[in-house]
Amino acid sequence: MINRAVEFAKHNSPNSLRVAARRAQMEARNARMRLTVPVVARSEFDNIFHCTVRKTGSQWIKALFSDPAVYRRCGLLPYDPRFYPGGATAPVPAGRTGLAIFLSHKRFEAVPKAGTYRAFFVIRDPRDVVVSSYFSLRNSHAPMGDIPQAREALQELPKKDGMLYVIDRLRDKKQFGQMRSWAQARPAETFRLFRYEDLTGERQADEVDRLLRHCGITLPPAELETLLARYSFTKMKKDKETPGRISHYRKGAAGDWRNHFDDEIYAAYTAAAGDLAEVLGYPSRDDSAGDIGR
Repeated sequence: MINRAVEFAKHNSPNSLRVAARRAQMEARNARMRLTVPVVARSEFDNIFHCTVRKTGSQWIKALFSDPAVYRRCGLLPYDPRFYPGGATAPVPAGRTGLAIFLSHKRFEAVPKAGTYRAFFVIRDPRDVVVSSYFSLRNSHAPMGDIPQAREALQELPKKDGMLYVIDRLRDKKQFGQMRSWAQARPAETFRLFRYEDLTGERQADEVDRLLRHCGITLPPAELETLLARYSFTKMKKDKETPGRISHYRKGAAGDWRNHFDDEIYAAYTAAAGDLAEVLGYPSRDDSAGDIGR
């Protein structure tokens, strides 16, 4: 009953109230964690920054870095800039992990930093991002901001027209440009790119371990295995499913765009994103046997 009430409030409250509630919830959770979870190892960095675009597993990564098992091994509390004044362009306090930061590389570099840090940017095949965005906007994403208007439009449009609508939306919101900016940024020790497909694929444990070590965090193999099991996509989807509600956790397979794009949709995608998929290291449309792995 309580969970249903929380979900109702989340989906029906004004944006300002929802943001304030989420901020209070995060601070209360952090206070409990600080009091009850002993820190056995501290990260050598003052901050970690999780940078990305939407539909690249941002809520899953947020869950990982907000877990007490990770806090115990780094001493950095989770911090979601969306719930605080200034948003993503305001400094993240020292001792925090900035989560779900939706900025281009140039804009991220301009954000004042509290001290030493490590950043990572999660990429995904942008064509799969289009497909995932379509289903999320149409069916499951919480109705915040302009999402209710997008949902109304998508539920009235045929699927093909809906895909074209989403491509235009992602272009207008600079999402394709943000991915390109990180892919083309000058290499630096402070940040690294990680693929969504690797973080959720067959070698997930190795790739998540590599991500954590980049951030100065080392989890023993057994703890990492438990952490990943706790936040498996199957479990998160099941936990979020309630009667009459479609889960937000739709984990589409890599290359799923081939099941949804026709020539016209691909032409619209190319006009909006250009050679972004290839720049990010994904196979071209003609390379049906392309390997997105390492």
